[in-house]
Amino acid sequence: MKSNNEKVKIDGIDKKILRFLMADARKPILEIARNIGISGAAIHQRLRKLEASGLLAGSKFVIDPKVMGYTTMAYIGIYLDKAMSNPAAVKQLEKIPEVLECHYTTGNWSILIKVLCRDNEHLMHVLNKDIQQIEGVSRTETFISLDQQIDRQITI
Repeated sequence: MKSNNEKVKIDGIDKKILRFLMADARKPILEIARNIGISGAAIHQRLRKLEASGLLAGSKFVIDPKVMGYTTMAYIGIYLDKAMSNPAAVKQLEKIPEVLECHYTTGNWSILIKVLCRDNEHLMHVLNKDIQQIEGVSRTETFISLDQQIDRQITI
């Protein structure tokens, strides 16, 4: 496996395979093989190599949160009273199901999180009852996303 600062080398066939799977992870391997002009076994072998390299981080189904009634996406900058509070604060944030992402950042905040809530009232509850009650959190700054206009992965 490569270390974080080593680049994984992929060729044109690997790129074609990845593009097909990034567009539709459920596309049959044999269909990809026919489109590329190699055997299904060769596709499987290349995918195993890409997984072993660490390039592929898994596959998953994507749920549309709006269908589940979650319509408020927000980004919350969290100010900690001291840097040493970070590990404990992150442990507490992991327990909040509405927290989808957590980033240790430079700039004004110590932590930037992405949360998904049913509505603004739910967001206010998560902020007041969950996030702002975490020991070490001195204050928060919230930005509600009105619309996600770009959603993509890195280009292969």
